[in-house]
Amino acid sequence: MDMVVNYYNQNKETKYEGSSLPGVYHKYIGHDNNRDFIFLTQSDTKAISALTSTDWFPQVMIEKHQMGSGGARYFVPPNADPIAENVDASLFIWTGIFGQEMISDMTKAGLKGVTQHSIFDNYWPGSTETCIWKNVIAMLTEAAGCQVAKPIYIEPTELTGGEKGLAEYKKSINMPEPWPGGWWRLGDIVKYEVESMNTMLLTASENKKKILTLRNELCKKEVAKGKNEAPFYYILPKDQPDQSELVHLVRLMQEHGIDVFQLKTDISLGQTTYKTGDIVIPLAQPFRAFIKEVMEKQKYPERHFTQGGILMEPYDITTWSMPLHMGLTSVEVDARNTDLENNLDKTGRDFTLAVPFMESPYTILSSTNNQSFKLAFTALQKGITVKRNPESFTLNGKTIPAGSFIIGAAGEILKEAVFPLIFTIEIPNASWQTISFPRIALVETWLDDLDAGWTRYIFDSYGIGYTVIRPVEFAKGNFAKKFDLFIFPDQNSSILKDGKYKVQDEYRINNYRPEYSKGIGIKGLDSLLSFFNKGGKIIAWGESTDLFDTNLVLKSKSDTDEFHLPFHDITAPPGLKGIQCPGSLLRMELVKGSSLTWGMGEMTGIFYRGKPVFTTSVPRFDMDRRVIGYFGEEELLMSGFLEGKKLLENKPVMVWMKKGKGQMVVMGFSPIFRASMPATYKLLFNSILLPALND
Repeated sequence: MDMVVNYYNQNKETKYEGSSLPGVYHKYIGHDNNRDFIFLTQSDTKAISALTSTDWFPQVMIEKHQMGSGGARYFVPPNADPIAENVDASLFIWTGIFGQEMISDMTKAGLKGVTQHSIFDNYWPGSTETCIWKNVIAMLTEAAGCQVAKPIYIEPTELTGGEKGLAEYKKSINMPEPWPGGWWRLGDIVKYEVESMNTMLLTASENKKKILTLRNELCKKEVAKGKNEAPFYYILPKDQPDQSELVHLVRLMQEHGIDVFQLKTDISLGQTTYKTGDIVIPLAQPFRAFIKEVMEKQKYPERHFTQGGILMEPYDITTWSMPLHMGLTSVEVDARNTDLENNLDKTGRDFTLAVPFMESPYTILSSTNNQSFKLAFTALQKGITVKRNPESFTLNGKTIPAGSFIIGAAGEILKEAVFPLIFTIEIPNASWQTISFPRIALVETWLDDLDAGWTRYIFDSYGIGYTVIRPVEFAKGNFAKKFDLFIFPDQNSSILKDGKYKVQDEYRINNYRPEYSKGIGIKGLDSLLSFFNKGGKIIAWGESTDLFDTNLVLKSKSDTDEFHLPFHDITAPPGLKGIQCPGSLLRMELVKGSSLTWGMGEMTGIFYRGKPVFTTSVPRFDMDRRVIGYFGEEELLMSGFLEGKKLLENKPVMVWMKKGKGQMVVMGFSPIFRASMPATYKLLFNSILLPALND
């Protein structure tokens, strides 16, 4: 809030009053601080979640936001469809009771343009309202914004609908008293907020006994469901390829107020035997709805505006399954077993799978664990020698997978491990390669660049050093003296290149000060391509890959080299038609034998939004390419919603390329999406450690 207010005051009474704050208004993730309530990565979301999960247990929660200024003035519950199927009906009904009282009192007070049953659904559980899955009457309100604190005048002809439940800006059951237009001020917003808040407090007070009783009954009801309705348990084998992520899941569920257990002895359920130490999460708990929501795979509940009509698109994403996003195996058990329930030990908050630490000359860290990369990166930052094995080998009957690390004396660092380390008194006979850490330039624009912010968070969390570089700085060139690797997170390529968002062939003018709206430019791109051709490395994903999917020119004093890298996004205009993938988890097949896939299996789930989709071509001159990951033909959708599967089959979605001495890795997906995709972190980590080309 201080950042926003201070920036506004700096520009007050100038032509830039009300312009957008450059960068993100949070250390890392900007408005995605309202997208973090499942994986709880940020300190502020952790603190808020603790209130509803473990510390205070409120019965009612209200979350207040601002929205665009061209439609309704204020949104109150209940929400639009679709709604979450795991949440008890009574909670949605109570949000409607609160919302109806709000719209009634606000309209009576002369506050027009209040809408409900529109715009915002209540399906995705990643916002502050996640606590509705924990038996809290959780609600959202949204006020139309002005320009921070600058009043705006809205013509009646500028008011539009177009949102779910409010297709037209007209008197309707979902907005019975439209606002006619005119001046809209910060003071107006305050009036709407105060009136709605007073009503909410009054409604809670007048219904105190009912609400307290509801919460008590709901907790008992959810426990009873867990004892009488399938599924009854989720079981996660202890012997996962990535045991560090299994520990992560256990601790995260505990942070959410969930009791997690381990098997005390082996037990057979049907044809499957589960081993001592395997993780069991029973659903007979007060937060059963939350457990089921985040442990099962998602199937988007299709709802249409009319029978057989247009699909209601989700407000946000359609996948958030913890096991799938973490790359873990989880078994849903649909038959109750009292022998299993009597064979459980509750895990503590310091749960770990680490073996007792030994002071040893050398320690091996399996490449299958995400935390292995964190420990290796931390060791490199401290100047400790780290080596990797390019091929798997056997040590004392145990297979050490390709890409695993061996570290010398690094006791304090390695004591942080939550998975079994392998201690050895000598370096095993293998083709170990000493690795060094590249000097990373992380490209981040000033235009609310959320994916870059999330990338900074991942890098800081994993001990990856980097320097943030803004697009305007590219014109300075001379990159080779400062950097070895440029990373382009998911960002619109026209913003990167020109500082403005381009729709088809038309640029949209943004509301940032001019100094924050400058792109890489022609001179900067020339410098980047020269750096690349001479041996520099580039990693790009999502929309930023479009920056390199065009005819490029490499200039030198004696020659002009025109080329197109051997890949193309086939979803670019006019592109493919018929793909609908509003943030889903899709299966990507991985090519064996590449250093980019070390520590991974034959496939992985990726978080995908329907584009880009690549094709590759036979390269010319000094270029080459290799497909690293592609969509297969079977079981493409793992969680969420997908339409147009046939259009994606056998299409590459991760490609390695070379030009001259340089290397580039492009991904059609974000490998770190909102720090919620540990299953694909290794693709990024391996890309960062990509060995140089042999001369």
